[in-house]
Amino acid sequence: MGQKKTSAMVQLSLAMLIFGSIGVFRRFIPLPSSWLACVRGGIGTLFLFGVVFASGKRIERKAVRKNLLLLFASGAAIGINWILLFEAYRYTTVATATLCYYMAPVLVILLAPLVLKEKPTVKKTVCAGIAILGMLLVSGIFEGGEAAGSNGKGILCGLGAAALYATVMLLNQFIRGISSYDKTILQLGTAAVVVFPYALLTEGLSDFTVLTVPQALLLLAVGILHTGVAYLLYFGSMNVLSGQTIAVYSYIDPAFALLLSVLVLQEETGVAGLFGAALILGAAFLSEWE
Repeated sequence: MGQKKTSAMVQLSLAMLIFGSIGVFRRFIPLPSSWLACVRGGIGTLFLFGVVFASGKRIERKAVRKNLLLLFASGAAIGINWILLFEAYRYTTVATATLCYYMAPVLVILLAPLVLKEKPTVKKTVCAGIAILGMLLVSGIFEGGEAAGSNGKGILCGLGAAALYATVMLLNQFIRGISSYDKTILQLGTAAVVVFPYALLTEGLSDFTVLTVPQALLLLAVGILHTGVAYLLYFGSMNVLSGQTIAVYSYIDPAFALLLSVLVLQEETGVAGLFGAALILGAAFLSEWE
């Protein structure tokens, strides 16, 4: 059992590292965010469906029919969430966009009493307040208008992505009797289908004609590595590890994103931003810790 748990921890760590690097990949793919979200969802769906089919399993149609409306709503939210996240990477630093995105657990804490009828604990309420303070520091609002212009647009997109991810987290609480793989395949497929007509009408197909070979390979990596492989590793660890362990390990993702932001993209973060990052991640971490 010890070796199996260790293997699951390695899988989960790799998944979080892959998720944490997507912001860097996005910087080098000159596609509109809508097309990037559509391609990611499409390739990820095909990859996971191929893995499930190869393993001899089949999608449980009865369970899908029971949860069809929720699967469609959550899948659509994932598609729009990705568009906003990729836009956030465009308009602000990878570090800031990632930290905005990690306000999602805080939003769940705030919305849970209304949606799930859960009574908020003092600890979770305090953690939410600390995370909001951290977000204000990261935005640069205390540093003389740093949050204006392009950076401000990126922050708003990141917070919008967080709101939609929180929506997905809450909707998933009502999806029952369906395996994690089936649920993800349906959600990713829905995300691609929902985003496709929007991307086609607003952007057209001409953007794909200017992609170089390296850029096309990075695009494939976002679909296969950052979606298919990462989700495969993530769900592979869920059957072994506890929910708390998974929640704790999930913070490898933003920590690695911040590291890549500084080392690879050489993006600067001020003292207030670093302190804000510590408050956001610390508060989100403590809210999960029992």
